[in-house]
Amino acid sequence: MAAVAALLLLPVLFILMLPSLIFGGLTSSGSSNQPILNDNAAIVQNVSDVAFAVNQVLGEGISDAEARIAQDFAASGGDNYEVINPYAADMASNTNSFIAQYCAAKGEDWDTISLADLQDVLRQGKSSLFSYTRTSETRTVEDDDPDTPDVVETREETWYIYTLVYNGEGYFADTVFHLTEEQKSLAGDYAQNLSLFLGDGMFQYTEYGGATIGSLGNVCFTDGATEVVYFNQLDERWANEPYGTDNIGGYGCGPTSMSIVVSSLTNDVVDPIEMSEWAYQNGGWCSKSGSYHSLIPNAAKAWGLPVEGCTASEPQRILDALGSGKLVVAIMTKGHFTSGGHFIVLRGVQDGNILVADPASYTRSQQTWDLSIILNEASKSAGAGGPFWIIG
Repeated sequence: MAAVAALLLLPVLFILMLPSLIFGGLTSSGSSNQPILNDNAAIVQNVSDVAFAVNQVLGEGISDAEARIAQDFAASGGDNYEVINPYAADMASNTNSFIAQYCAAKGEDWDTISLADLQDVLRQGKSSLFSYTRTSETRTVEDDDPDTPDVVETREETWYIYTLVYNGEGYFADTVFHLTEEQKSLAGDYAQNLSLFLGDGMFQYTEYGGATIGSLGNVCFTDGATEVVYFNQLDERWANEPYGTDNIGGYGCGPTSMSIVVSSLTNDVVDPIEMSEWAYQNGGWCSKSGSYHSLIPNAAKAWGLPVEGCTASEPQRILDALGSGKLVVAIMTKGHFTSGGHFIVLRGVQDGNILVADPASYTRSQQTWDLSIILNEASKSAGAGGPFWIIG
């Protein structure tokens, strides 16, 4: 009887481990007066509302950082400055983590949870959302004298280059939500459950435990339209190397996938260590979650590669791209490739099936896959134009 009771309680426990913000407090009704947990459209709308509200505050955080940059430059004595904003095209954030940390911070005061209150809390800490780095350089600029039109005069100026840096959700746990260690653990569980529930692939983790595989050496796949340079994140050469404060073996599927793409489509061989460092320096790393989806298009552009987002409702675009020698990065959710979230590279078509380069499995990379499996298991709510990115 105890075992049966425990089994009957599992759905209740699962619901209790999902933050109530996106469910309207778990007591609201969806459309047609049905419980909101049975109304997928209502849940998706709530998630969209939260993401919009969070991005609104993040935008204010960027404006705050830009104002601080202007103040810093005013005291620098420089001639001019520019601001590099890696988040102009896509605001990098893990909404699940924001929701989870906020709900964990509330503790037993669950009845005070609301979207407006979440915004207020974030807004109070907006000066902590973004920081910046500063470098300087001397630039030669034109300084024509109108009295000598036939001569081009120049002068040298000192320029300061400021780069905005998103501090990451882990930073907010301490500075915005002021979580205890127990609340941080709870928030991590909340966020991962939300990601699984929503199927968004925001938490990428490969069961790792420190166990590497032997060095694969130089591996290339030649059975698709493009020769593909393969890297595996568990390779002993880099599995234990850092990806931010995490490691490549457990969390580096995003940068390893882009190592495969860049090394295959350009003349630059970039291994996972170098790509992970680039991702960390350029806002692609998400603490304990792998990578923001924006890493894929940002890295492609940084190496001069054309990139287009694509949805699961456009299978012909994917097939045409692969047939013409392009590569497609996909963010997958629970299924054949992962139990959570995972980036893979689609690298070609063979007898109507898809060839992949899975950065966590050389074995899966040697198989062919039915396109329907990939379409069905791709993220349902990817950011940055995903769940597929056509590159090349």
